[in-house]
Amino acid sequence: RDPASFAEVAGRIFALGRDPHFPAWTDVVQVNAFGSDLRSAMTEQLRRIAERCDGVRCDMAMLLLNDVFAATWGARVGAAPADEFWPGMIRGVRTEQPGFLFAAEAYWDLEHVLLEQGFDYCYDKRLYDLVVHPDPVALRGHLLSDANHQRRMVRFLENHDEPRVAAALARETLPVAAVAVATLPGALLVYEGQLDGRRVRPPVQLGRRPAETADSGLREFWLRLLAEATAAPVRRGEWTLLRVEGWPDNDSFRRLVAWRWDTTDSTVTVVVNLSANAAQGRLCRPDAGSPVGQVELVDPLAKHRFLPDPAELADQGLYVDLAPWGFHFLRGNW
Repeated sequence: RDPASFAEVAGRIFALGRDPHFPAWTDVVQVNAFGSDLRSAMTEQLRRIAERCDGVRCDMAMLLLNDVFAATWGARVGAAPADEFWPGMIRGVRTEQPGFLFAAEAYWDLEHVLLEQGFDYCYDKRLYDLVVHPDPVALRGHLLSDANHQRRMVRFLENHDEPRVAAALARETLPVAAVAVATLPGALLVYEGQLDGRRVRPPVQLGRRPAETADSGLREFWLRLLAEATAAPVRRGEWTLLRVEGWPDNDSFRRLVAWRWDTTDSTVTVVVNLSANAAQGRLCRPDAGSPVGQVELVDPLAKHRFLPDPAELADQGLYVDLAPWGFHFLRGNW
């Protein structure tokens, strides 16, 4: 009934791997995730991999959840076992390599299920969608989730499935998108060629690609951003999503999303305007109302320096005025 989901090899018929919402992958043979022998063999293979590297990315990991696999293949795979596929396999690897990392490519809002089953990280496809197809209000809502959940997300603008971001977005929007994903909690995935602004995404099965001229300005920006985004307090301190307020006659503050990182001796504040219009607002301090001395805020990416009024900071928060697709990356405790 579905010949495109099967292939004949040496006189035998094999199922092809598939996402139930799309046609089968013609270069992938499907194994029976319910089989105990298969699970043992895959655990052993992962043990061998763990001897050679620090972690693995598990492609379309949610397809091997028992209920998803059963719904995809039905009676062809028989009854689901009592145990899920991933927990036993992850435990089997970590008995020998306790620090080995598992990252799941995951969709359909099943990230929390895979995290509960032992994965260290899961793809954050929702963040990708909200940045590449900008929706600041929804982005803020997405970032309201549990802090531990945020720390276990893989943030990305490109991967092998998505269009090259340099082709998907206008050039002037690339820096703010990069700042947004690079400064949030969690792991950052930077895809090969992304820093150079490559625009052509060849299939992963193809061993060649066209020559492209690198965007040297974009690479220089990415390198400066990565240097700042891997230096304290980013990813080493406490992360807080900031409240942004506006005025009755100016609701442009809704286009702004802001957060900050704090340690005992350093603070970084990030605010992004993911829209084609200017936006103004006030960033509320986590300890609003407490006295503030004179502070200096330095943006090493935009190479700006600010000396906000201490009384205004204490009473009203930090005023920001961002151009379309603008951002601030501010070092300094306010």
